[in-house]
Amino acid sequence: MTARVTLYSRPGCHLCDDARAVIERVCAALGETYDEVSILDDPALLERYAEEIPVTLVDGRQHDFWRVDEGRLRTALAGTAG
Repeated sequence: MTARVTLYSRPGCHLCDDARAVIERVCAALGETYDEVSILDDPALLERYAEEIPVTLVDGRQHDFWRVDEGRLRTALAGTAG
């Protein structure tokens, strides 16, 4: 099963911690899974997202950056799977 939500993050990022908490809560409530990827492990991701993390993708498309809006995430996940 492929996770519908991906969180691009960086260790020690307080906004990433906040985003992870929202994503965990929403995914648990809706029976979804998520993957977390450190941008430090991929030079291309680091170059692309260094100033925008955390970045949330839903079904492979960028959904949010910096902050995750719980209501928006719930709405996106309630739609048809990509």
